[in-house]
Amino acid sequence: MEYTTLGNTGTTVSKLCFGTWRFGMTHDDTVETTRDEAHDLLDAAWDHGINFIDTANVYGDPNGTSEEWIGEWLDDRDHAREDLVIASKVYFPFDGWGEPGPNDSGLGRKHIRAQIEGTLDRLGTDYLDLYYIHRWDENTPIRETLSVLTELVREGKVHYLGASTMAAWKLTKALWTSDVEGLERFDVTQPMVNAAAYDAVGDYLDVCADQDLAVCPYSPLGGGFLTGKYERTDDGGVEAPDGSRGSLSEMFEDRYATDQAWDVLEAVESVAGDVDATPAQVSLRWLIEQDRFTCVPIVGARTPEQLEENVAAVELDLTDDQFERIDEARQGDA
Repeated sequence: MEYTTLGNTGTTVSKLCFGTWRFGMTHDDTVETTRDEAHDLLDAAWDHGINFIDTANVYGDPNGTSEEWIGEWLDDRDHAREDLVIASKVYFPFDGWGEPGPNDSGLGRKHIRAQIEGTLDRLGTDYLDLYYIHRWDENTPIRETLSVLTELVREGKVHYLGASTMAAWKLTKALWTSDVEGLERFDVTQPMVNAAAYDAVGDYLDVCADQDLAVCPYSPLGGGFLTGKYERTDDGGVEAPDGSRGSLSEMFEDRYATDQAWDVLEAVESVAGDVDATPAQVSLRWLIEQDRFTCVPIVGARTPEQLEENVAAVELDLTDDQFERIDEARQGDA
């Protein structure tokens, strides 16, 4: 495993982050990743040298299941907590306590204070290394949100702050508010970024590059699109295997059934053939090698074998020409 400094912080993380959003998630009464499977995956991540784990208070059915299973896994491993960088999130309604009440969502002081205590309890830890706002809250002044998050940092319950998906101007507003008010800043971001869906957050990434914020992309393989497992239909659409992300989401086809996305996949597959790797490995390496900002993709493997394939991306080296072939396809210059 290779390691990198997380943006402008003093913390070192593996160049891949392990995402746990599937832990305890159910579809049609079937659990995507069971407790035993979750622990096997955490074991595999640990064995591969991944020290960065991503979760959220609302992951799993009921909410909180992912955090709880991570906490149980940690409890069986002496000293593992200090060797790990653990991130969680707050914003969405939390159903783990029953029917959500009027203050059980958003980024107001009351909700954040309640949720950080629940998160720490489920994880069985005294602190989080990284705490993301999962979304922007239109109903709460950003100063209130940043004030309570600053308190958590100064109390030692959180080390660093992060921001997930939002408009570039909102991220800029939050950073400006921190600077003007003397509050803690966001150091890490978590947008949806991959080689086939990059331009939609281009302005957001410009802010990250300018402000030296680390970027930890979710969906770095485009829901499987960049693994090459989907076929192109005669009309340019996506033919998806049953049960895959592409078969479950209309948004998936809207995002990836484009000439540009198929051109990117073609370039990724061509480079994969050159370096004797899989398209998934090349796609992850392309993100890792972004030079404008620290980029640590979040991988959400279903099996230890899939995780092993993803980890092999760290061992790849792309030449400038190979990197640029993918970039040119992304920009429509292929």
